[in-house]
Parts: sequence; C-alpha cells; structure tokens
Amino acid sequence: MSRLPRFPLGLQQLQAKAAVRSGAPAIVRPQRPMQQAAQDLARQGPPSGLGLDSAAVRLRMVDKLRAAGLCCEPVLQALRSVERHRFVDSALANQAYEDTSLPIGLSQTISKPSVVGHMLALLFDGAYAREQGHLGRVLEVGTGCGYQAALLLQLGRQVVSIERLQALHERARVNLASVRHDGSSDLRLVFGDGMLGHPPRAPYHSIVAAAGGDQLPAAWLDQLAVGGRLVAPMQAGHAGGQRLVIVDRGPAGLSTQQQDAVHFVPLKSGTE
Repeated sequence: MSRLPRFPLGLQQLQAKAAVRSGAPAIVRPQRPMQQAAQDLARQGPPSGLGLDSAAVRLRMVDKLRAAGLCCEPVLQALRSVERHRFVDSALANQAYEDTSLPIGLSQTISKPSVVGHMLALLFDGAYAREQGHLGRVLEVGTGCGYQAALLLQLGRQVVSIERLQALHERARVNLASVRHDGSSDLRLVFGDGMLGHPPRAPYHSIVAAAGGDQLPAAWLDQLAVGGRLVAPMQAGHAGGQRLVIVDRGPAGLSTQQQDAVHFVPLKSGTE
C-alpha cells in the first residue's frame, strides 16, 4: 500500500498560530486520531482546474479498456460518465485516467479502472442482471473514496455501501454529496463492519467487495438473493495471493467459481 498523503494543517496548529499573533492563550481541544483523520480527509474537496473535466479524457481511458477486452457496454458507459479525478487527491488527479491504483489515505487505494470494470462486468454476467439488464439492489463492501459506488449507481437500482474506516466514510460522503442529494438516486452510505453486510435492505441481487479474507463471510452469502451474484477477492489457500471468487445463488443453492489473481487490502472486522 502507498504512504498516506499529507493532510492540511490541523485545527490545533491553526489555533496556536492565531494565538501567537494576537497574544491570547490558545485553546486546544484534543481529538482522537481517527476523528482528526476523518475531518482532514473530509475537508479535501474534489480537485478542479486541472483540465480533467473533459469527456474526451475519460473516453480515451474507456477506449483502452475496451481494446484490452472489457466488453460490457453498461459498465463502459458508467466509466465514461463518472469523473474519476474527483475521487482522488488533487496531487494525483493527473493520473486519474491511467490504469493504475492510487492512494486515498489510511493505507487504502482506489483500484485500477481495469480491475473495477472487470468486477462490475462479472456482476453483470449474473442471472438476475442478464434477465433484468441492471444490477438491482447492490451491496458494496468497502466504500473507500466512493468511486465504485458512483459507478454502481449508474448500473443498479439501489446501492448500499459500507465502510469500516470513519475517515474514508466521511470523505465518501463529501465526494458523493451531489449524487446523493439530486433526488434521482437511491444510495445509502453506512459506517460499519462490512463483514456483517447490511441486513435491513437484504437480500441483494449484486454484492461486490473491495477487500479479501481467507473466507467469504457467511452474512454475505445469507444476504445474496436467488438469481444474485457475489464477486469478491479471497485468499487462494496454499497457492498464496488472492483470486476473484464468484458466487451465484440459484434455486438449488450456491455455486462458486474462481477467476483472476488480484491484490486487494485484507478484509477486517470492526470499525476504526
């Protein structure tokens, strides 16, 4: 994982500097490290003024992904529509449309567009999505900066996205504020333990995870609807590394298959 980005000057330092200039004593209120990190990340607005708002830039990225074999048209259209540079730090925005993962803070990354596109295309190949032409009710585990949630809003009918790191949850709320309040989307951002899924809106027609463990949590399988599909990384046993695992729930039960080797952050329980 990449190193954490530099955060803006904290509130305590600003208060101390102001006090020195005015001659007044500084009032310093201690904050928990994760609370401070959440505020720092949330204050980072989407980058602008970098010449990256042109649809032509995204179109070139999509053309490269198509040439590399991504052929799911709804996914390609979503990748054309969502501005990836608005979900990364300003200092990295000029790399937003390259096929590379980028750090988003707290040792987390935004995945490569090719990996995101491939996983979403696999979801679209599930029985429910093939029949309905959309992903239906979606559960995303690992909101991160919110980029994939924005793509899922283009592809599904309802999206529930869970993040266990409060700082990233708050940042995603800022990044997704415009789409959450435009009245045309159904997106719920949840701060919680993703290994538990989100029972209030289960079952889900599509489940996708951005972290991998030794096993798939039982809660995810329990919350997968008949006809639904789950796509997630998982440790590949004695072979080492991670592989994408696809789980389909049919009328007779669950079926599983393995796909490509991938590299995601470890799946963890609890919140921070």
